[in-house]
Amino acid sequence: MAADLAEKTDRYGALLEEALEAATVAPPAETPMAEAAEECYEMAAAYLEDGRHFRADGDPVNALAAFSYGHAWLDAGARIGLFDVPTEGHLFTV
Repeated sequence: MAADLAEKTDRYGALLEEALEAATVAPPAETPMAEAAEECYEMAAAYLEDGRHFRADGDPVNALAAFSYGHAWLDAGARIGLFDVPTEGHLFTV
């Protein structure tokens, strides 16, 4: 079971990292929606860093949770049009 948790934690961390690289702010700059997109992106990036910290401290459960929450910020933002994201592939559910 521990091997499954380690594999899943690594996979979700890589997924979040790849999703952050693929997502770009969709609304025009200097608009409230662009500001909202930036805030969502910053939350996702912060969760990536938190997850890395937890993993380095030997806490894979909280690392997995952080990676999952981070990806949820991006995926939700993509669904409501805050981000331009790939529509094909495994990164987003749009």
